[in-house]
Formats: sequence, C-alpha cells, structure tokens
Amino acid sequence: MIGQITSIFFDIVTPVFLVVLLGYLLGPRFNLDARSLSRTSYFIFLPAFIFDTISTANIQISVAFQMILYAVVVHLILVFGAFVIAKVLGRSKEIVAAYVMIAVFGNVGNFGLSMVVFRFGEMAKVPATIYFLVILMLSFTICVGIASWTKGGGMVATLAVFKSPAILAFVPSAAIAAADLEIPLFVGRTTGLLAGAMIPTMLFALGVQLASMGQAKFSLDVVLSNSVRLIGGPLVALLLAAPFGLTGLERGSGIMQASMPAAVLVSIIAMEYDVVPDFVTTAVLFSTLASLVTLTAVIYLV
Repeated sequence: MIGQITSIFFDIVTPVFLVVLLGYLLGPRFNLDARSLSRTSYFIFLPAFIFDTISTANIQISVAFQMILYAVVVHLILVFGAFVIAKVLGRSKEIVAAYVMIAVFGNVGNFGLSMVVFRFGEMAKVPATIYFLVILMLSFTICVGIASWTKGGGMVATLAVFKSPAILAFVPSAAIAAADLEIPLFVGRTTGLLAGAMIPTMLFALGVQLASMGQAKFSLDVVLSNSVRLIGGPLVALLLAAPFGLTGLERGSGIMQASMPAAVLVSIIAMEYDVVPDFVTTAVLFSTLASLVTLTAVIYLV
C-alpha cells in the first residue's frame, strides 16, 4: 500500500507539479507574461488538442451522453452543497458566490488532462477531454452567472462560453468522428504537433500565474470552500459512478476530473466582477497546494 501510494505521488502527481513549479520559479526570473502564455494555449494549442483528440475518437453516443449527464449532476450537487454551507455560516453574498465558484470550477485542463493520461494511459484522453469540455462549459456559466448575481446583473455574459475556441473546435471534430472521415495527413500532423504543446504550456503558465498572485491570506473559509472541491468532489463522483452505469476509463476519468483543485480562471472571474478577489485568489493557491495530498489519495482509490 505505502509503496503504491509513493509510486502514485512521484510518478503521476509530482511531474505535473514540477512543471507548475518551474513556471512559478522561472516566470518572475525571466519576466514572463502569464497572459501571453495562457492566451497562446487557449486560442491555439487547446483547439488543436480538442480537434486532434475528438476527431479520431471512437466512443458510443450513449456512453458519451451518460458521461455528460454524470458530470453535470456531480457538479450541480457541489454547487448546491457549497451554497448551503456558505448560507448556513451566514456569509455575505460575495463569499457565498466565492464558495460556489471554487466548488464548481476545477482545474480539469492543466491538471486533469495530464493526470488522467498519466494514470490510465493515452486511451483515457478521449473521456478526459469530454469531461473537460462539459465541466468547462457548466462551470464557466455558473461562475459568471453567480458573479453577475452579486452585482445585480444578468447572465448574458455566460453565453460567451459557446464562442470559446475549445467549443468551436469540438463541433467539426465531433462531426468528423461521427462520419468516420479520414483527416488529411498534413492536417493530422499539424494539429498533433500543436496539441502536444498544450499540456506543458498550460501547466507552465499556471505556475507563472500563481507566482503573480501576491500574498496569500488563509482563513477558515478558504479551507471550507476547498473542502467541497477537493473532498466533496471525489466523494460525490465516486458515489454516482455506479448509478450512471460508468465503468473503466469513463468512471476513473470522471472521478479524477471531479477531484481537481480550483482553476486559476476562478480568480480571473472574481477579479473581473470584483467578487472578493483576494479571498478567491488565496483559495485557488491553497487548493493547488492541498491537492498534492488529495489527488494522491484519489488516484490510489480509483
């Protein structure tokens, strides 16, 4: 048991964190711009990764539907749990929103995709990518919606998620996969090269972003909000996998994606809408560090 846990920690979790650490240490030293790195990944490498993965995928529509519904239900339960906990504690509207944002938006891109592949192999890339897209759309919509709610605004901005490069790349790639079309070799090789750059660039950019966050101020709310994310996420996902009929890679990938730490994008949304940005930024940093332990445990269990 101890040997297996040690192997998981060093062979699966540690490589991901080391790339993030390199970004954290080298970003300030070389005066690197996290925004430029993130935008390059978001607009170029990520769509290429989605196209390269989905266009060649071989997955049954019924299984994909089960996975989508499963991911939505799991994350809606996390939203409800975070909202209730914050309300019971008598927190302000802004802190309630922060609890929900931290609970629902996991780092399913940078951390999730890489760790799932490390744990289950290349075959897991397809289900992990499907979960990534579903969670991204749902989480972004909820985060922007509840952030707008704190300011008395509407949810029109949430429609922007449907214009994101990842979603735009998914549509043609899914159509190609469904029609079983053969992609020209030069297209496949080009997207393959770009796709290979996505995960390391996103992880490195995450480290650069974390380094620019400033001084952290930990509190009980930081711990509690992340408990919903890091402990509640895998527990809910584990309990619901069987009722949704998920097994194998679909089950393991789903549980792991529900276990990821809070995404840096949560702090960006909090800054954009002025929803206790210092608290959210601290929570994201704490979530990333605490996941060293929680992810090791989850990977061992799945």
